[in-house]
Amino acid sequence: MSDPRPRPAERGVAIPADTVTLPGDLVVPERASGLVLFAHGSGSSRRSPRNRAVAQVLQAAGIGTLLFDLLTEREAEDRRNVFDILLLAERLLAATDWARAAPELERLPLGYFGASTGAAAALAAEARGSGPIAAVVSRGGRPDLAAEWLGRVRAPTLLIVGELDEPVLSLNRRAYDRLTCPKDLVVVPGATHLFEEPGTLEQVAELATAWFRRYFGATP
Repeated sequence: MSDPRPRPAERGVAIPADTVTLPGDLVVPERASGLVLFAHGSGSSRRSPRNRAVAQVLQAAGIGTLLFDLLTEREAEDRRNVFDILLLAERLLAATDWARAAPELERLPLGYFGASTGAAAALAAEARGSGPIAAVVSRGGRPDLAAEWLGRVRAPTLLIVGELDEPVLSLNRRAYDRLTCPKDLVVVPGATHLFEEPGTLEQVAELATAWFRRYFGATP
């Protein structure tokens, strides 16, 4: 049964981070149960069609979303920045601080959704941050790139990997063993790294929605 609520409006925001300003797209449904900050993977941006597809499912479930660029256009031209997990994590923490300070968002539980290298940034940010993060979801992520922080992750973490994404699946299984927080690893049958196969991205969105709803409800 479809949600009868009208689709909430998206608005552009500007997030200060160090000496730069990062553009973002914010959607906050009426009576939102929480807010998910997206960390996109290498070579992508806040306009990632896959992340936006997941975001729309979250929004329909009454969960707010913030998709933003982790790097400026000039920074993204340097491939070293794209794989600088510490830099990306610091940018995600800057967006987290911005959300906590915004009057309309300050009372909402926060979650992270990371894809590919963005998943490593999300895990590193959660481990390094001072405030509570309710839940983390990784889609086809590279948690191995956040290896030094995995043992410090506190938020319940869901790792979603495609069955046919064999190298990344192996890396996720090893990372899963190192996580000490509440955790789960779900392998999507027939899916490759980008979840391009029919129905696979929809499974990711459903899994992520259920995970965030579960832990947003448990957050004081």
